[in-house]
This record gives sequence, C-alpha cells and structure tokens, in this order.
Amino acid sequence: MKRKLLPGLVMALLAAAPAFAFDPFVVKDIRVEGIQRTEAGTVFNYLPVRVGDTFTESQAADAIRALFATGFFSDVRIETEGEVIVVVVDERPAIADITFDGVKEFDKDALKKGLREVGLAESRIFDRALLERAEQELKRQYLSRGKYAATVKTTVTPLERNRVGINFAVEEGGVAKIRQINIVGANAFRTKDLISQMQLTTPGWLTWYTKNDQYSRQKLSADLESLRSYYLNQGYLDFNIDSTQVSITPDKQDIYITINITEGEKYTVTGVRFTGDLVLPESEYLALTRIRPGETFSRERLTETTKAITDRLGNEGYAFANVNAAPEVDKEKREVEFTVFVDPGRRVYVRRINIGGNTKTRDEVVRREMRQMEGGWYDASAINRSRTRIDRLGFFDEVTVETPAVAGTTDQVDANFTVKERPTGNLMLGAGFSSAENIVLSASISQQNLFGSGNALTFGLNTSKSSRTLALSFTNPYFTPDGVSLGWDVYHRTYDADELDSVSPYKTVSTGAGIRLGWPIAEDDQVNFGLTADQTEITTYPQSPKLYKDFCKDYGGCNNTDGTGTVTVRSLLATVGWSRDSRDSFIYPRSGSYQRLYGEATVPVGDLRYGKLGYQYQHWFPIGRDYALMLNADVGYAKGFGGKDVPFYKNYYVGGIGSVRGFDQGSIGPKFRDTDGDVTSTGGTRKVVGNAEFFFPMPGSGQDRSFRISAFFDAGYVWGEDERPLGSDNFVNQKVRFSDLRYSTGLAFSWSSPIGPLKFSFGHPLKKQDNDEIQRFQFQLGSVF
Repeated sequence: MKRKLLPGLVMALLAAAPAFAFDPFVVKDIRVEGIQRTEAGTVFNYLPVRVGDTFTESQAADAIRALFATGFFSDVRIETEGEVIVVVVDERPAIADITFDGVKEFDKDALKKGLREVGLAESRIFDRALLERAEQELKRQYLSRGKYAATVKTTVTPLERNRVGINFAVEEGGVAKIRQINIVGANAFRTKDLISQMQLTTPGWLTWYTKNDQYSRQKLSADLESLRSYYLNQGYLDFNIDSTQVSITPDKQDIYITINITEGEKYTVTGVRFTGDLVLPESEYLALTRIRPGETFSRERLTETTKAITDRLGNEGYAFANVNAAPEVDKEKREVEFTVFVDPGRRVYVRRINIGGNTKTRDEVVRREMRQMEGGWYDASAINRSRTRIDRLGFFDEVTVETPAVAGTTDQVDANFTVKERPTGNLMLGAGFSSAENIVLSASISQQNLFGSGNALTFGLNTSKSSRTLALSFTNPYFTPDGVSLGWDVYHRTYDADELDSVSPYKTVSTGAGIRLGWPIAEDDQVNFGLTADQTEITTYPQSPKLYKDFCKDYGGCNNTDGTGTVTVRSLLATVGWSRDSRDSFIYPRSGSYQRLYGEATVPVGDLRYGKLGYQYQHWFPIGRDYALMLNADVGYAKGFGGKDVPFYKNYYVGGIGSVRGFDQGSIGPKFRDTDGDVTSTGGTRKVVGNAEFFFPMPGSGQDRSFRISAFFDAGYVWGEDERPLGSDNFVNQKVRFSDLRYSTGLAFSWSSPIGPLKFSFGHPLKKQDNDEIQRFQFQLGSVF
C-alpha cells in the first residue's frame, strides 16, 4: 500500500500550513521503524493516539512534538499506510564511555559525577549542547584552581550500534601565582598593613597549603570588603574603592592585582541619641552602646551597638525588632552624630517548637536541651542557648533554627530546629608519637548516641611504652529529667615507670569499677560525684627508692632480702568535683575561662588512707582580632591520714609538654639516686604549675585558625611531704618553697592537621639544678585512621 508522508520535521510543524491535508481515520495499527535501542513501548507511551482512536492532523502534530521533546531522536516522521500509522525515527547516539587524559588536578570519578548531574553520563543520550557546557565548566574549574593556561579539547568518536565515545584531553599547565598586589591611594596606612587584612597574598613559605597565592574572584571580593571594613573601623567614613584591575602575563603564570582607593578623612563621633518606641529605659540602651562621643568612628562598634539592642529586645519577646542608625555628617568639622531609631514591633510568643532532621535521635533527646518553652514569650537568648546545647551533644554536624511567623497571626512564631545527624558509632584505631612515650596506640568501639537515646557506651584500649589501659564505660546524661547524669566504669590498667628514664622505677596493675553522678547547678556549672572500688598490685625493683620498698613492706609484701617484691592493696575511693567552662571554643579558644575543682579521698574500709585536692583556673584574653593571651594555674595537694602515707604511685609529677616544657616528662621535683648512680624523680604530694602563653596566627596562613604559634613562660614544681635528699638515708620534712620552682620559656607550634593534632615546643630552662633532666625539643602527634 502506498504511504502518505505527514509533516514530520519541526520546521514543518511551525509552518503556517501543512504539506498536505488528510481525512481523519480510525487507527487499526501503529508501527515504529528506525529504533535500535529504544523500546517500541516507549514510543507508544509518548504518542497521544491509540489503536481504535480517530487520527487527525492536530494529533499528528502533537505526536511529533511529544517525540521530539523526549530528546531521544534527531528526526521524527509520521506516515500512513491506509489506516495504519507508521512512526519513522532517527535515534540520537548514546554515550558509551567518557574518558579523561591529562587530568591530575581533579579526581576523575568526581568529574564524572559532576557531569552526570548536568545530564552528560554513560548510557545517556548524547547532546552536543550539553557537551559544550561540560567543556566550559571543566575550564572554569581549572580557572578556579589558578590554572589559567589550561586547555580542554573534546573528541567525539562514533562507535558501533549508534553509540559514541567522549574523550576530554586536558593540558593543565602550571598554576598562576599572584606576584604583586598594589594599593593605589593609601596614605594613612602602610600597604603592608593593608595587605595583611586580605586573604589573597603573594607566594610564601606556607601558601603551598593555604593556596592563598592563587587568584580567586570570590576571595578578592571578600578581601575588598575586609579592606573597606578596616578603613571604616578606623574612622574613614568616606572611604571608597574606586576600581580594581587584575592582569595576567602572556605566559599565564603571573597575576598582578591593583586596587585604587580613596581614603577620605577620619571622623569623630559627637553624639548618639535614641528615638522611636523605647520600650526599655533609656539607660539600658546607653549601657548597650559600644560607640561613645569623642571616640573615632568605628563601623564595627556601631554594628555591635545595633546588634546588642536587637538581641536585648529579642530577650523581651520582640522577635522582629528593627534597629537602624542614621548618621548626620559634618564634613567640614569631620564629625558624625548618630540617631538610633528603635522599632520593637509587636511582642510575640512561641506557639510551637518543631524538630526536624533527626531520623535516628529521639525527639526527647533534643527537646530536653531546650531553654525556650512552648507557649512562653519569645526569648532570643534562650533560643540561642538551646541551639548551643543541642550542638554540644556531638550528635549533629549542623544545627539551625528559624523562627517564622505563624500565618494569620501577628503575635506568634514557631521555633523550627533542624539538625543534620552525624554518625555517632565509631570503630577507632589510633596511633601517636610523643617525645616521652614514643609510639602510643589506641583502639576503641563507642556509641555516643546508643539507639538514639543520648546514652554513651565505650570500650577502649590504650597502650604505650609505659602504660596499658582496658576500659568499659557507660553514661546516661539524663538519668533524671532535670539533667542529673549517671555512669559507670570498669577498667584494668598497667603502668610500668621503669620504662621511663626520668621516673623512679615501679610497676602497678590496677583493676577496678566505679560509678559516677553529675549534677548541673547552672548553665555552665556542674558538680560530679564518684565512688570507685580498686585493687592495685604494686611491684618494686632493686633500683626502686627505699621509700617505695618501705611502702610495700608496710602493706605486707616485698619481703625479699633487697626489699623487692609484690604487694596487693585494696581501696574504696570517693571523688567530688566542680567545673565551669565559658570559653568561646573548645578547640580554638580566644576568650572566656575554664575552672575545675576536684578532690578524691579513700573511704576507711580498704587498706589505703589518703586524700587529694586540686584546682585549675585558665583564662583567655583576646587581643585584637588574631591574638590571645592564656594564663593557667594548676595546684594540687595530697595528704595521708589515719597514720598512713600517700601511696607513692598517687604522687604528682611535673615536667614535659603538658606542664613545664623544656624539662623531661615528670622529671621536676624530689630525686632519688639508685645503686647504679642513676637519678630519677619520685614525684610529690604538693604541686604548683603556672603557664602564660601568647598565641598568634602562623605568618602566611591568613584566616586559617588550624595553625597557631605561641610564646610561653612555664613554671612549676612538686614537693614531697617527706623527701630523702640525694646521698642520705634519712627522711626530712620538706616545706613548700617557691624558690624551688623551675622556669622555662620558648616557642610552641600547634596544628590541627588532617591526620590529627600535632604539637611542637622548644623550651629553654631559665632555672634548673644539676640533677634536672633537660629536654628542649618536645613533640606530640596523634592521629585517627
């Protein structure tokens, strides 16, 4: 039967009239020709006509449009054979594979994943427009890495069965570096000081890590804003960035940045007044004002003022307060006065608190950290405190909060807390190295959010040159609804001081179990109680001090003729402590303080009779934007009672990277000389340690806080309640004399590296004695893998 060709191409569809007209007919069959990979059922699915329908011209046009819209075909025609529709198609080729040559800067699998997101992937239909977009995107990625000389050449190779292979051939070239940054028009400040405010910089000895010597438009925009803020914070109200020029050398290896600025004049604040609906006493607004008459204008302080007022109104339930400062500028006198307009809006309360994103963690675990109550007045400080407490749980990577208005009301909001859960079960293997303990190995299996309940269960193993610990612990942080925590511990510890050159030799093997109770008494304060039953086996060596051997004999052991041997003692130990932590960051603190008061004492049902009391106070003082001063004091006191002495293995030890740097680990304090003439430390019952440390960022690291350098001054000593002087067998009472303190100073470096925390210190003892063990260079490296 002769076929009739219907208008099939897109251009024909757009024509004013079809190629020819046909009379409608009832479809008896539909046939598809030209398909190789596409199933006929797929074509039928997109056709707007079925067998038994009446086929018209408009349906023919709709059918062609529908098939073209799938993107599967480069040409579509519809023909008829009597009452049979014949759909003739030319399929687009499919992508067989995508390959990359010369790509080193990026992971090839990651590139394929990125291409897949834009529609270019293996087994999909080939689209040249998408290929061109992918090529341009790949070039843009190289530009973002500073490789301006990179070239991308794309080759499309036809394959059998109507398929194509796509190859991206890349010549990456070298990375273009910023060779010079010029600031034209700077007179009030040195160019060097202005460039230090910027993240972009010329190549330095650390830029291989920070990549800040590679040009980025986003970084330059942020740097221009930092430059503007610097001038405005110094009083230059009329400061303006006139233009920026970024040029690259013909070989595309060097970049030059020029910034043209107009500084203007420095302005002084003459007054600040408040107007609007002042729902609070004016004295409160004045107390919140960070910018004062007579001071040089600072945009930072002005922003702090408006924010402080907004937060204060938020604490009173005014969730949508609007505070704006309008300047009145006197250019002749170079003075500025501010009128602060206060619009508190309506006072609102929280209708409902909603929690989202917690697929594993129970709602109650999040809700018990809330300080904002449903049905109560909106309190910004309580909401922020709630978010902080939820974040401190450690169960979530991210915690966000929104307070949208309730539709149809003017005085209600909802508090929507959205969390992004993180894995809380860990199988952790650890390795570290320190100058005192050499290799330190650790392993643990822990679940900090057991079955989504917020409870923690941990099993850990830790081993080093001198110690080995096996421990199992469980903690329920909300044993009671008001936040009283309950936990228990089981442990087995081995400590062999004979492995440390600076500590007098002995060995202890301890096994015990304990229970802990924590009681919150304020937002940042907590008291802790504990009770532990312990059994310790003590072993002394021929080189052990007589003090150690006498202790062993007093408890019925060590009966060898030289005073060596083993004895087992049992004790019931009660502990109590109080802590307060107001530091702004746990990892990189710059302000706030940390305090800890702790004590332990034996209950008179075991063999031992002693008590220990300690106190630590640490305070951080921010200095400028990048510097901080840390002062730390740590004191301890131990005393025996009931006619018993403090067990020697419970003594304090000072010296090393954790206390007084520049001295060997645990080497400061009373000494003992054994029969071989070796001098070691016995520790003491009274301890004083003080540290002053000035922190500043690593030069060249920009705003990266993972690098920190510090200059330190350390002091410390331990005193024995009874000390045997070198060369004497008599015990004499030693009073605490601060003239005995050892001092050191030096530089320290810390880096939160991708493989773990890294610490170095170089200490120089300022005061030492002949028998002190000096260790100027000390380091510690920990990693988890």
